[in-house]
Formats: sequence, C-alpha cells, structure tokens
Amino acid sequence: MTIDGSRITIFDTTLRDGEQSPGCSMNVQEKARLARQLDRLGVDVIEAGFPIASDGDFAAVEAVAAAVPRPIIAALARAARNDIERAAQALHAAVRPRIHVFLATSDIHLQHKLRITRRQCLEQARASVRLARSFAADVEFSPEDATRTDPEFLAEVVTAVIEAGATTINIPDTVGYTVPLEFASLIRRLRERVRGIDNVIISAHCHNDLGLAVANSLAAVAAGARQVECTINGIGERAGNASLEEIVMALRVRADQYPYITEISTEQLYPTSQMLEEITGIPVQPNKAIIGRNAFAHEAGIHQDGMLKNPLTYEIMTPQSVGVPDSKLVLGKHSGRHALSLRCEQLGYHFERRELDEIYRKFVVLADQIKHVLDHHLLELIRETYGESHRMPPSRVESERASAVAAGAEEGRKLFPTGVSSEFSAVSLPVNSGSEHHSEQEDYLWGV
Repeated sequence: MTIDGSRITIFDTTLRDGEQSPGCSMNVQEKARLARQLDRLGVDVIEAGFPIASDGDFAAVEAVAAAVPRPIIAALARAARNDIERAAQALHAAVRPRIHVFLATSDIHLQHKLRITRRQCLEQARASVRLARSFAADVEFSPEDATRTDPEFLAEVVTAVIEAGATTINIPDTVGYTVPLEFASLIRRLRERVRGIDNVIISAHCHNDLGLAVANSLAAVAAGARQVECTINGIGERAGNASLEEIVMALRVRADQYPYITEISTEQLYPTSQMLEEITGIPVQPNKAIIGRNAFAHEAGIHQDGMLKNPLTYEIMTPQSVGVPDSKLVLGKHSGRHALSLRCEQLGYHFERRELDEIYRKFVVLADQIKHVLDHHLLELIRETYGESHRMPPSRVESERASAVAAGAEEGRKLFPTGVSSEFSAVSLPVNSGSEHHSEQEDYLWGV
C-alpha cells in the first residue's frame, strides 16, 4: 500500500493535554496569548481545551476560537451527548472547528473504568461520532489506550467510526506503553485491515512514560500516520507528551530518513517554549533537546576546540534555526585553553603562550570551586595575575571581533550541507580565533 503526500499535520495539544500537567493550568487570557504564539509558530491544529470540564475551559476554547482564525481549533469531548454538545457550543466562533471524541477501548479500561462491554463500546463510539458529525464536518476519534487494546477489536472500532463519519483517526499511546517497532506495526496493521482508512488521516498521540514518545511518533509517521499530536516542551500528564520541537527538528534535520515536511516556522520554537515557561512557571530542564539552556552550550575542551574551528563538529543544527540567539561556550573545569584564550580576547586581553598557561592553571583551580566561571570572575583573576598590562586597545579588540565574525560566517556558508541551515552566526564562536597561542593537539588534550 502506498501513501500519498509527505505533509505532516502538527496537532498541538499544549492547551489541553499539556495543561493537565500538574502546575501547568492556564487561565483564559494566558491560553489566548499562547494560542496566538502557536499560530505564529505555524501549527495546523490547536486543541484549545475540554469544554465540559469547567466554565473556564469552555471560555478558553471560545476565546481561542475567536482569536486565531487560521488553524483548526479542536475541542475534546468524551463519547457522550453532553460533552459533544458543549464542545460544539464552545467552537461556535471557530472558522475551522474540529470536535475530538474519545472513548477507551482496552479491556482494562472497559472493565475497570467504564464497566461496559466491547459491544457497548463499539455502539457508543459509532453513535458519538455520528452526533459530532451533525455539529461539525471535521471529527476526530481517539480509541483511548489503543496500544493496550486487542488489535482485532481496535480495528473493528476504527472501522465503525470511519463509517460513522470520522475524518481523523488518532491512535493514542495513552500510558506510554508501546515501543517504536510495535507502534509502527500497529499503524501498518490498521492501514491494511480497516475499510476506508485511506480516506481519513491517521494520527499518533504518544505519552512519554518510557521516554519513547518522540521515537514512537516518528515510527508512526514512517508507517503512514500523517498527523502527530504533541506539546511545547513536552508537557502533559505524568511524564508528558511527545515534544513538538523534537519531532519537528528530527523531521527537518534527518530528512534523509524522514522525507516529510511540516509548516512549522522553526525559528519560533524557542520563543514559544520561553512563553510557555513564563506562563506556567515550570522551567525547562537544562539538557532538554532543542530548547534547553544547555542544548547549544559547550563546556568540554574537546567540544569547545571543535566548535571554534567548525561548528558542525558538535552541532547538528544552528541555534538560530530554532530561535536560540547563539551557541554558548561555558567556561568550567572541563574547558580547554582555546576557549579560555578566546574569552580573554573578547574581554580585551591578549596573552602569549606562557602567560596563558599561568592564567589557565589558576582558572582550573577556580573552576573546581565555583563550577562556572563568569566574566567578572575571569576579569578578577586576570587583574590579580597581570593587572592591566595585557589589555588590548579598544580598536584592536573590535577589529579582531569583526574579523572573527566574518571568518565564521564564511566558514558556515562553506560547511553547512543541504538540509542544514546556513544561517549560523559566529558572533560568539569565531573560527580559529586565538589559534596562534598554542598547539591544537595540546589544547585537545587539555579538554580530555
């Protein structure tokens, strides 16, 4: 079976599933503000909330629907008349409304949560989608806990809701249980066995309980899914959802493996992440891929030396391509003399080889004590050791900076291959600056 189209729909559920993360609730004004940023980011679908949950959530869906006319605005509803009617009411101002209906299908949920039979589940799913279609032409159905549902029964439910009018079939890994090969196999199996599935969009909604949400989402795409449901910063229930920024950049950087496109303006990824962090007060972990503060920071001497010669040695995308201002060389106990020499020159000081050795020895002792050596620490160390005798004239400092920037920009144009952005700015990473002060091999060994 072939799949037409390489376009992947990005369904953002930060305002709904993401908001369910403890501490991440948002009021109406905050949701509307973030929705406008998601619109700038270029997401295709914004799931704005769960209108039946509260008056506040109902108002938030209304506000988002009115604020952003371009994307599809989705509202979540259980497979129940009151939920579906409430969702339809909340979406009245949406230019492109979608009602998203869900019903659990796994035996553990049917028996212990819903206490209904498989047959009752099937009929409820079918009737609910028919009702939703009476309010909206765009209806998504999610068989909750699909990855722990009997595959034959799952196929039966999916067939029934497609016949009832569902336009998108979302396959949720609700509890983060599946693994990539298994999830891809499930998607392929549904495509092979479900009548009419070629006429709808298959979606994947993965949770991160085993740390596999992004990997599972990408496996689903490779197997035929054409929509992925995700959140900014990967927020969501328990361990969170698939991270939007990670999925989008994986598709972009590894287009050789995933020949698919999205409409995301990747330069808006970092600003969107920062806005969400500001609104929720929940900080992003420093080593978070793509948008964590360490994602483009380098401390190890080996890495810093490579970055100064050619950023491609240790970065597979430019910071600017995701909206991060620039890479950072962090001065710590693992840093080498190359990075130290560069920072000294950026601060206006020039040292010969033996003088730099003396600065470096004191720097390592200091870095062992305070972890990160900031500019004021380094300036104090320099002045205690040599006073102001090695300060360069301001004109020379600016001249060397300008030369380094130009060299770095030219190197970036030469070295970034097709598929990798060439917009790298070397303002803080001038190529080969200070290399005359020491042997390259010795600097490499300093960082080991």
